[in-house]
Amino acid sequence: MAHLEPMKISGGSSEETVVLREYRAGDWERMYALDVECFEPEFRFSRRVMRGFAEDPGAMTVLAEARGDLVGFCVVQMEGQVGYVVTLDVAAAWRRRGLARRMMEEVEAKARAAGGAGMALHVFAGNAGAMRFYEGIGYGRAGRVEGFYGRGLDALVYRKRFEG
Repeated sequence: MAHLEPMKISGGSSEETVVLREYRAGDWERMYALDVECFEPEFRFSRRVMRGFAEDPGAMTVLAEARGDLVGFCVVQMEGQVGYVVTLDVAAAWRRRGLARRMMEEVEAKARAAGGAGMALHVFAGNAGAMRFYEGIGYGRAGRVEGFYGRGLDALVYRKRFEG
């Protein structure tokens, strides 16, 4: 997926073009800035960690751009035969418009192509919107990890097995 066909995303009274593409050297800085915009401090990655995830040779990263701006991204790492979603970030103005779903479809396809049998991720137990989103695209709750994000900040584990 060097560069996908542009996709149209509707929102409000307009339709905009979004391009999905793979990671390019240096993108981690824009990814870090979007992560800061998307998440409260206890859920954000540091600059060093974001760069490490993004530039890991095994990372499967999809970035979404509109009008040259980074509006979303997803990073997946293969852990054996499971694609682990490290993070899924979507700029506030682009939420609930199908972008997160489209990026997840893309990373799931990449994980399948790499021999993956399924996907896994963690969601903050207090993030009802994220839970509804993942359940809506076929992920099921598989457990709970106390303190995953820090003291008193538990995570729910979600998994999805690929068909066939």
